[in-house]
Amino acid sequence: MAAERHTRAMGTDLHLIVVGSGGTAGDREHELIERALTRVAQLEARWSRFIPQSEVSRLNGAVGTPLVVSDDTAALVARAIDAWHLTEGLVDCTLLDDLIRAGYDRPFEELPADRPAPGPTLRRIYGGDPGDIEIHGNTVTLPLGLGIDPGGIGKGLAADLVTGELLAAGAAGACVNLGGDLRVRRLGPDGGAWTISIDHPEHHGPVALIGLHDGAVASSTVLRRQWRVDGEHRHHLLDPHTGQPTRSALAFASAVAAEGWQAEAMAKAFILRGADAGVVFTAADAGAEGLVVDHAGAVTVSPGFTRFTGGLRPAPILALEVPA
Repeated sequence: MAAERHTRAMGTDLHLIVVGSGGTAGDREHELIERALTRVAQLEARWSRFIPQSEVSRLNGAVGTPLVVSDDTAALVARAIDAWHLTEGLVDCTLLDDLIRAGYDRPFEELPADRPAPGPTLRRIYGGDPGDIEIHGNTVTLPLGLGIDPGGIGKGLAADLVTGELLAAGAAGACVNLGGDLRVRRLGPDGGAWTISIDHPEHHGPVALIGLHDGAVASSTVLRRQWRVDGEHRHHLLDPHTGQPTRSALAFASAVAAEGWQAEAMAKAFILRGADAGVVFTAADAGAEGLVVDHAGAVTVSPGFTRFTGGLRPAPILALEVPA
């Protein structure tokens, strides 16, 4: 009834599931898996900042100059701006220069364990934010000093696009999971809802199991993608107010939302927002429900989160260590 594939794409693990109309997975389901793999590769080729010929790289090399891009890339930039508004400025796609200054200037698997610090960033010289990006149809203009990094927004949006296209091509249900940015639509492999495990990187077993018929889950953490610059700890989750890796009291967050790009944005925003996990979840979350874990292992969930868990509240997990 379902075909699936595990592989690598967009610098992370990719898990695809295509559910057919009944019986065992046939040629059609496997054909749709191959189509989805090709589509994810196409989006990566357009969106990766590590591919010099990608449209994102071309945009970053043409600041101040209007550039015509594909429908996919125009949508990506628009969703990145939407994420900035949705999170009240916490998730900022224009932190590329700060991310490079933090040492993340190449694919993560190629980063040295320790390295010297680079110099000041253009962002600190010129300022600006995602609201300064201009989009007119398929023409995008980045203002001077602002490079963009699609980051997790690209993975969440890719999951949205590919699952939608799989259903349009005849699948009865579909799941795309790009490194924990997961989007499901319609029927799960058992003919009902999809069961999704929320997994903490330093905890054995799921923190929570949730059920979704159609929606998205994304997780973010400061405990992965770590390296050192001049002997100091760095990670990829930057505080937009300082341009430095956040020192939030929260180590891990998951968000449940209608779309993958929204869930990705809100998971990051939960970590960036709150020293006090009790006030992490606010009306600005635009319908997203969430789960956060602090560095001591305490788990807090938003008021509506348990409707996805059958009423069960997640228990605290083992104590964690704050990165040095």
